[in-house]
Amino acid sequence: MTDADLARLDAEDPLAPLRECFDLPTNTVYLDGNSLGAAPRDVARRVVNTVRHEWGADLVAAWNRHDWIGLPERVGERIAPLVGAAPGQLVCCDSISVNLFKLLSAALALRPGRKVILSETGNFPTDLYIAEGLEALLGPERCELRRLPADRILEGLDEDVAVLMLTHVDFRTGRRHDMPAVTRAAQQAGALVLWDLAHSAGVMPLALDDCGVDFAVGCGYKYLNGGPGAPAFLYVADRHQKEAIQPLTGWMGHRRPFDFTPGYEAAAGIGRFLAGTPGILGMAALDAALDLFEGVAMEEVRRKSVTLTRLFIDRVEALDLPGVRLLSPRDDEKRGSQVSLSHPEAYAVVQALISRGVIADYREPDIMRFGFAPLYNRYADVGEACEALLKVLQRGEQKNPAYRHRSAVT
Repeated sequence: MTDADLARLDAEDPLAPLRECFDLPTNTVYLDGNSLGAAPRDVARRVVNTVRHEWGADLVAAWNRHDWIGLPERVGERIAPLVGAAPGQLVCCDSISVNLFKLLSAALALRPGRKVILSETGNFPTDLYIAEGLEALLGPERCELRRLPADRILEGLDEDVAVLMLTHVDFRTGRRHDMPAVTRAAQQAGALVLWDLAHSAGVMPLALDDCGVDFAVGCGYKYLNGGPGAPAFLYVADRHQKEAIQPLTGWMGHRRPFDFTPGYEAAAGIGRFLAGTPGILGMAALDAALDLFEGVAMEEVRRKSVTLTRLFIDRVEALDLPGVRLLSPRDDEKRGSQVSLSHPEAYAVVQALISRGVIADYREPDIMRFGFAPLYNRYADVGEACEALLKVLQRGEQKNPAYRHRSAVT
């Protein structure tokens, strides 16, 4: 496909007007929305308003006057349609790590007699770290983390597994699990299922209710564009909410938090999964970012995502770049919204690309990740990124010592 063909696709793209809703640097191709989403223009206005006119003018009265206290559930309800959840099952709070701790603990308690958290060997590290911490806290009689390769994960489902914890889209390769099939297999084996949606929420249609998912977590700062460190969200299917017990019994999860009674009583419904006071500035930023999804069909977002990633794969392979190998699935149905390539000098190649205005990222040991966010990425970005990659490798720019210095964040 020629550059003229890419320009034609951009001209015909129904999502193209949304790009103007983001603050994007000129002469930059941003392909790292799978790590941190670009800044929607209205977010800055919303945060300034929250600081100056809500906090600044109304001080503590803003908790009631501007319903700050209701933001976690209100923002959660805005995310719910994006992941296929009916009302009352999703709340925005804390981080993915904290929410994983809550939900893994709840899942173990819901499956007495079972102690295994089953996950894949290559799962996102924080998911495994949290499970390891819970294993150390509860001891081997009550919790055991079991890891298996992705292609053998269903083999590990036995009568000891309490919960299967998987990331829907793999952060290294972009490979996508078959959520309905995996959920069904785990539940048939008597296990609960917890999905991490960090790399899929906001970029593809999800159907948590229709798939019968038990629990899920996701973040607000990748494809939802809520800003660095934006609050995360958690989903608990309605059928579990009366019995599920979360261990972080902070005051915001109390039935009557402002009664200040000495004993803890869990709130009804999804509110019991709150813990501490919500960060209002981050919550307001995410709430503003979600405005961009109003009236947007996730099927259209997914269609563009598939086309962008397929075109990128096709062009990279046509260039036959030395040392470059495709890690992501070619099958559209098995791929998320990123393309991962390997190269022996991947870190330095990514730094050279960034110097050329193409922002991707690196993951150990040799992975270059290109994340496509359909709300602001153009088809022309495919051509520009591939051209930059070709020039970097043709000219050996990755050999520059400046591109080999490892920064704190890769």
